[in-house]
Amino acid sequence: MRILAILFFGFTYFNCFANTDTIAIKTHLKNITKTPSYRNHQNIVQLNLIADYIKNDFLKYSDSVSFQAYEVDRKTYKNVICSFGTANQQRIVIGAHYDVCGNQEGADDNASGVVGLLELARQLKGQKLTKRIDLVAYTLEEPPYFRTEYMGSFIHAKYLSDHKIDVFGMLSVEMIGYFKDEKKSQDYPLGILSWFYGNKGNYITLVNKFGKGKFARQFSKNFRNSETIKTKKFTGPKALPGIDFSDHLNYWNFGYSALMITDTSFYRNKNYHQKTDTVEMLDISRMAKVIDGIYLALLKLTK
Repeated sequence: MRILAILFFGFTYFNCFANTDTIAIKTHLKNITKTPSYRNHQNIVQLNLIADYIKNDFLKYSDSVSFQAYEVDRKTYKNVICSFGTANQQRIVIGAHYDVCGNQEGADDNASGVVGLLELARQLKGQKLTKRIDLVAYTLEEPPYFRTEYMGSFIHAKYLSDHKIDVFGMLSVEMIGYFKDEKKSQDYPLGILSWFYGNKGNYITLVNKFGKGKFARQFSKNFRNSETIKTKKFTGPKALPGIDFSDHLNYWNFGYSALMITDTSFYRNKNYHQKTDTVEMLDISRMAKVIDGIYLALLKLTK
């Protein structure tokens, strides 16, 4: 009986706190994607209106919210940072980019990740944490600035490094809303990988590199143990196509332990960088379960 009680209360502790709101997800997705113009680097006014939207929502849940502004070609771009547990020295960064590539809504890429940050902020409000958590919405992840020093995540990671800030690790939330249960709905950079991971796009992926570090290892373990959604972990060399196709690459470059959580992007979602990447194509229920898993994994790391 004692063993059963321990198992029950242990399960309850790990699962009762997840309460991602699917109605809020839909509202945020609509507000971020259904805009008068597209939130790309050329539409600076629209891009910064989205930055304002993110900041204003963050302010509902934290007193520590700010812009990290910088200039590119005489235009001002902004990361949006929302912090919890600011009395703690060591921090965890959870990031997602809010800009899009070209003239398209970018519901999965990457409004889904940004909405994940907004829901995490709501759930983190009032939590007692042993580590600081910074939620960072990045600008300029997409081309033509991808893999340049103008990426918002490069600016942020460099700031942390330059100021010798104690960073436990970073999670890039990159496209978490697209799922398919049909056979042959999942591709891979190497065809042989389908033998190990299957050919259905019905799971979320934790993408790690070899030598991933303590944070990436512990986060991956905690996320999988949360059992909120079918999850597969992939670890490979940094040179493998796609493994570093998001903001975590800049944290790797500055020596931090980092990983990406993703629905695998263009290996599954053929709406990637297309006008068809709309809210109507997303699986809101499973997206919510991904956010639940991130939240529960963070609690285990910060309690």
